[in-house]
Amino acid sequence: MPQSEPSVPGRPRLVIGVAGASGVAYGLRALAACRDLGVESHLVMSRAAALTLAQETDLSVAEVQAMADVAYRAGDVGAAIASGSFPTLGMLIAPCSVRTMSEVATGVTSSLMTRAADVTLKERRPLVLMVRETPLHLGHLRTMVKLAEMGAVIAPPLPAFYAKPVSLEEMVDQSVGRALDLFGLSWARVKRWGQDMAMPPAMPPAMDD
Repeated sequence: MPQSEPSVPGRPRLVIGVAGASGVAYGLRALAACRDLGVESHLVMSRAAALTLAQETDLSVAEVQAMADVAYRAGDVGAAIASGSFPTLGMLIAPCSVRTMSEVATGVTSSLMTRAADVTLKERRPLVLMVRETPLHLGHLRTMVKLAEMGAVIAPPLPAFYAKPVSLEEMVDQSVGRALDLFGLSWARVKRWGQDMAMPPAMPPAMDD
């Protein structure tokens, strides 16, 4: 059964998927950001994500599920987020494995995560995939092109060195916050160019020889 708190009428909802790629911290920080922003989080984790969670953190699946407002089983394809009639801001998959990305691209969805992603696309809502894989072969790149043509946003979590992060947490938060920008959500932990950081002085015009 899903673990949940009573839904507040009118409260924005965001679906958060955590796939089995390395980088489970991105999903954890997305849940924390939703809490900070007053956004109702609906979490689905793949079975492989539970293995990654054990490798990269000391948290249990139950502890992560408790961070969300609503948590679903990976195989619960009859859940609310599997229907387009359930209104959400969209879906963020953080991190997104190549397997999950590829399944969404085919439209042949076999789990709640990929079904929810497919619903997000068909309803023309933002689907943001924080894909974790490198290097990328041609098949990966073609899959990403196909997803982009379908309306998904491919947003690999790359470090923003201009923000001068002093910790791994700051680097993760910057990537998560920039992904949340795509849903119209502004998280205070994001450092913004020209706002939180001074822009360098303008270059003088080049002189003709």
